[in-house]
Amino acid sequence: MKPLSLLLLRLSTGLLLLIWAIVRLGATKEAIGVSDKYYGGLLSNETLQYVLGTGQTLLALCVILGLLRSIAYPAQFISLALGAAAIWPSLVDPLGLIFGREAVNILFFPSLCVVSATVALMAFKDEDKWALDVKFFGSRS
Repeated sequence: MKPLSLLLLRLSTGLLLLIWAIVRLGATKEAIGVSDKYYGGLLSNETLQYVLGTGQTLLALCVILGLLRSIAYPAQFISLALGAAAIWPSLVDPLGLIFGREAVNILFFPSLCVVSATVALMAFKDEDKWALDVKFFGSRS
């Protein structure tokens, strides 16, 4: 049951990265709008969105397939944690009781779940028998 659980965590968290990569590559204006709203415009450059989208695609594929997990999981954690940090009021106060309903979005709360899922992937990496780096390279890293 644990290998199946870890596979599902890899698939779901990796697919989230892949979805955002597709947005960066295929809907660059929307990705820049997200940057403007949540990151103070820090990532609001079309070329940067293509670079980030390409890197995020490669990272997502590594996570989904279970390749280079010693690098991919920490990179995924950083990516998802930075995204969660940008929406921290929605994680701390999803109902808007402290910051007000206008300042939060309850739909952002699952960001905490995907960051936590990545921590679980790292914690149980040695037990993920279905990762491709285990199957093809005999590596549990």
